[in-house]
Amino acid sequence: MKFVLALCAAIGLLATGVSASAGTGDDLIAANKCNKCHTATTTKKAPSFASVAEKYKGKPEASTAIVDMLKTGGKDDHQKVAASDADLKAIAATVLSSK
Repeated sequence: MKFVLALCAAIGLLATGVSASAGTGDDLIAANKCNKCHTATTTKKAPSFASVAEKYKGKPEASTAIVDMLKTGGKDDHQKVAASDADLKAIAATVLSSK
């Protein structure tokens, strides 16, 4: 019986850990405080997510370009985002899906 309970607990921890490794884009945007400068549809201190999506519309390299900019700060001196590649890709996907 103890073995079964231990096995169930281990499976539960593994399932929770795997699903929490890469958050949703909206959660990551909030956690990294992107909303201090950006909003979904209006220009604040920086371009809206919708205008960034429009800029990259139809460009196959869009996600890679955004991830690289978030990693390095880009030429516009954007704040670097310290996150995993999976998290940065989730942020890029959320930004690119903005309308």
